[in-house]
Amino acid sequence: MKVKTKSRKVNKAWLNDHVNDPYVKLAQREGYRARAAYKLKEIDEALRLIEPGQVVVDLGAAPGAWSQYLRRRFAPLGAATGELDGRIIAVDLIEIEPIEGVDFLHGDFREDEILQALVTRLGGRRVDVVVSDMAPNLSGIASVDAARVAHLVELAVEFALHHLQPEGALVCKTFHGSGYAEQARLFKESFRIVKAIKPRASRDKSSETFLVGLGPKRS
Repeated sequence: MKVKTKSRKVNKAWLNDHVNDPYVKLAQREGYRARAAYKLKEIDEALRLIEPGQVVVDLGAAPGAWSQYLRRRFAPLGAATGELDGRIIAVDLIEIEPIEGVDFLHGDFREDEILQALVTRLGGRRVDVVVSDMAPNLSGIASVDAARVAHLVELAVEFALHHLQPEGALVCKTFHGSGYAEQARLFKESFRIVKAIKPRASRDKSSETFLVGLGPKRS
């Protein structure tokens, strides 16, 4: 009973924080599916990554907030519907509600079949920006979870190196802790410019950060 009571208190505290979160309120007002849209917005505004006419791949897209932000960047006057100048291909193993103008691929990016389906949809065209908000299901075992995070980061980097334009960019979520130094090193080995950003929209209690690689190095 003590465990359940503690759990209820934790859930209630989280719910209270969530409901009162200014980014949650802002997302509701502006029609975004999640506060995560503002993390990508901050990164984009700091580094000027997203421009109309680009091809962008959104990995780990559910529930779709990053794709929503991208389509507004590609639309005249930031419209959520209507005309679109650019291409967005989103991938996730969780189905999402359709977003006008976004080509959604339902499946697990870790599987070769889904990766090949994504490559087919690109039709040989290079990608301008890859954004990855992928995160694994957590087991609670630190070493296991760190390995799962690292694997997703490595997959995103590998895809980016193969498919980005020479001046393209990768934005990839990761977490401070075990394995972070190795992931930062991988980025430095893979891109000409690397920046680590923790947006203001990322909760203070969260260890998440975003590694941004600009200009892929190719052998």
